[in-house]
Amino acid sequence: MSPPPNYDFQEWWNKEKERDQLLFSNKSENPKLSTSVEIGSPIVVADSAIEKDRSRNARQLSWVYLLKFQQAFNALIWVTNGSVSLIRTANRRIASSSPSRTQSRLYRIIKVFLVLVILLLVFELLAYFKGWHFSPPSMAKALDLVELVYATWLNIRVNYLAPPLQSLANVCIALFLIQSVDRIVLVLGCIWIKFRKMKPIPLMEFSGDIENENAEDYPMVLMQIPMCNERECYQQSIAALCIQDWPRNRMLIQVLDDSDDLDCQHLIKGEVQKWQQKGVRIVYRHRLIRTGYKAGNLKSAMGCDYVKDYEFVAIFDADFQPGPDFLKKTVPHFKGNDDLALVQTRWAFVNKDENLLTRLQNINLTFHFEVEQQVNGIFINFFGFNGTAGVWRIKALEECGGWMERTTVEDMDIAVRAHLCGWKFIYLNDVKSLCELPESYEAYKKQQHRWHSGPMQLFRLCFFDILRSKISWAKKANLILLFFLLRKLILPFYSFTLFCIILPLTMFLPEAQLPAWVVCYVPGLMSILSILPAPRSFPFIVPYLLFENTMSVTKFNAMISGLFKLGSSYEWIVTKKLGRSSEADLIAFAEKESDPQVEINSFHRASSDSGLSELNKLELTKKTGKNKKNRLYRKELALAFILLTASVRSLLSAQGIHFYFLLFQGITFLVVGLDLIGEQVS
Repeated sequence: MSPPPNYDFQEWWNKEKERDQLLFSNKSENPKLSTSVEIGSPIVVADSAIEKDRSRNARQLSWVYLLKFQQAFNALIWVTNGSVSLIRTANRRIASSSPSRTQSRLYRIIKVFLVLVILLLVFELLAYFKGWHFSPPSMAKALDLVELVYATWLNIRVNYLAPPLQSLANVCIALFLIQSVDRIVLVLGCIWIKFRKMKPIPLMEFSGDIENENAEDYPMVLMQIPMCNERECYQQSIAALCIQDWPRNRMLIQVLDDSDDLDCQHLIKGEVQKWQQKGVRIVYRHRLIRTGYKAGNLKSAMGCDYVKDYEFVAIFDADFQPGPDFLKKTVPHFKGNDDLALVQTRWAFVNKDENLLTRLQNINLTFHFEVEQQVNGIFINFFGFNGTAGVWRIKALEECGGWMERTTVEDMDIAVRAHLCGWKFIYLNDVKSLCELPESYEAYKKQQHRWHSGPMQLFRLCFFDILRSKISWAKKANLILLFFLLRKLILPFYSFTLFCIILPLTMFLPEAQLPAWVVCYVPGLMSILSILPAPRSFPFIVPYLLFENTMSVTKFNAMISGLFKLGSSYEWIVTKKLGRSSEADLIAFAEKESDPQVEINSFHRASSDSGLSELNKLELTKKTGKNKKNRLYRKELALAFILLTASVRSLLSAQGIHFYFLLFQGITFLVVGLDLIGEQVS
């Protein structure tokens, strides 16, 4: 049964329908009424709410921008204050270095070069954004002054600047290849020595028991330790010489103290007196007139009357500790070799893993001893005396004129003069003396400056002596062309000129080019060859390559100052030691790299006799001393900005290898210039 119809709902529905039809007809007849109705509709309320939200959001946004502006202003003030403080600190640090006139002259040249490359970079960037790199403008069709200037610059660059730069680059590339061939020959010679097991063999040997042997069979040996304010390491060096396995009545130790520090003089004199009380023949000498640096000190000591009673003299710097059997391994080589003047031994470094700087030095010096000294000693019986850890025949020293004070490399000077007199040298690669590497860049830089200015002084002084000498022309050619010119002059010249001057310039003068194999492949191969004698250092091959190029500015400056007698070429600064060769270091090193059955007990004896209380006092002095601060090296910093500017310019030419080399080389210069390599300082 169906439900009854709902009349009420039907009636309501009809009324609503009629009202809607009436409203629709009114809207169509009167548009203004429609507009008024729409404004009064609920949509009007929503629009007003939206407008209110918008006005509120605008106020909030203005407050947000105001806050951000305040933060940016505070950040700007902080950056400004920090920059001013940094500049003031930099000026103080740079001023504290007090560079010489030669260094200032070189720095001024580098600074002008820096300003020039920055201006060129700005000019090239402007040209790049105007599209002139892709369609260079011509002088005849220039539309404005800037375009005319750039077209003129292109003409000058192509016709007048690029050709001489390319010629200079070709000369440096040729020198680079010659030096690379020399290094390859040295490495091949070292490989041949290893393959044939070639080494000097003495005609006689001393037994291990000196008490049951006739003391007269042992020659008289004088041992010298020249030092100057060596507060940190005098005890170990004196102890190492005093415990030599040699009859005491057949050796004499001279401690040649040039210290101007009275406290240091008293400490060294007290150490000498302690060993005198133990029966060791050791004397303390102090000069009142300290002239001639180390050469003057040694010359004064050799003038003593009792020196004529001795046949050989062994020389050690203050941070060297030879093994107890040093004399037994070196002196026998003089027996039967009447023309032998020098027996040089190898250096071993107790702090080679102390920091990155000492690791890189270890690579260089390991190649020097393992390859250069050994090859020259085996095949031509001549090499540069290293100034320490060697034994000289006193007759040879006297015959070639003795120690001279005319250069800062007195060791190389006397070696060259002995070679010109016909004497021969022997190098023992298996006899090692412990020593210490400089751990701060400041000390290392001063050492390298002396090592590279001195040979040029000596070359200038002895060139005509070499030509007038009676040695063969082959030996004269080796001395002049290889020993002096190639390894002491050409190497720092092309290294600095090619990688620090020519390479950045070729980025701004692209018509002159350096091939990728010159920038990357050949230097990489030479670095591999240099690191072969120290295989554990292979992870540092890239830092080694970059750091060697960074040091080229110091070596080039030293070479020029020594060759032309400029600036501080005759300045002698003692290389700072930190006393790393402590008793624990010596014992650990002896266990690892020496013959343990003889040396460990001897090192224990040295440690007990060297005065641990004095070491404790020195440690306390170190802790209470002034904090060291990083120095800023302005030549390195200026070259860093030059190389980084050139790397930005190389991006415009899409030169990949050149960009990466310039970038990383610039960063290396920056790290070194900020003194962030080496000893950690505050």
